[in-house]
Amino acid sequence: MTLTESSHLLGPAEVRQLASELDVTPTKKLGQNFVHDPNTVRRIAAAAELDPEDVVVEVGPGLGSLTLALVDSVSHVVALEIDPRLAGRLARTVTERAPQFDDRLEVVNADALRVTRSDVSRMPTALVANLPYNVSVPVLLHLLEEFPTIRRVLVMVQKEVADRLAAEPGSKIYGVPSVKASFYGRVTRAGVIGKNVFWPAPNIESGLVRIDVDDSIDRSLRSAVFPLVDAAFAQRRKTLRSTLASVYGSPAAAEEALRAAGIDPGLRGEKLSVGDFVRLAQSGGSQ
Repeated sequence: MTLTESSHLLGPAEVRQLASELDVTPTKKLGQNFVHDPNTVRRIAAAAELDPEDVVVEVGPGLGSLTLALVDSVSHVVALEIDPRLAGRLARTVTERAPQFDDRLEVVNADALRVTRSDVSRMPTALVANLPYNVSVPVLLHLLEEFPTIRRVLVMVQKEVADRLAAEPGSKIYGVPSVKASFYGRVTRAGVIGKNVFWPAPNIESGLVRIDVDDSIDRSLRSAVFPLVDAAFAQRRKTLRSTLASVYGSPAAAEEALRAAGIDPGLRGEKLSVGDFVRLAQSGGSQ
């Protein structure tokens, strides 16, 4: 029997007991909502389709609900926790509830937005996390850039954010997060999570987002692609000829660059795929 099938996972009573012991009250400032439903963490771990040799980076492990579901599935879990009380307790929680796997856990007391490769002992191959809602997209993009070894992402975010991340070109909610996430690979929705699996229960539903990273992407283009994306969506109602003038110096120069990349200057940013932005960057994009 594996851990994720056993009684070692945290339920509502265990979550509240640990929080009481640490005198921890979930805060909106840190985007904390602790998962207390074992079925949900099993579902997340399964949706990630992890291999035994994977090295997983988890953001905001909190009291360890998802961590306990990960340590028996992979070779190593790097848990990034900004709260020193939670970071200090996590290893002991795993030792108490799953001692056979405690050597697989590495706890890093750090801000996920500022963590670097030098902060971890092993480069992760997967990102699996219940991301802090207030910084979910910046954290996701930072970790994908900082750890190019990541091949699979499975994260839980606000449902609205999940919808935006996985949106297709042309839709009303397609925007900066959609393009920047898809720069790294194929982004898909992986399910909806209800409010009642959390403590405290948030006011909104959550969504699972999966990213299958594309190894063929030239990561060096990020510094050229992302400014183009930001500019293109800064004023959604305006055409690319107008919005990209800030990047190229004038509307005429923007039009010239767009035509050189085979893109109609009269289009709006929401019509462009990530491939279009990459092509524009390759043709001298943000020079």
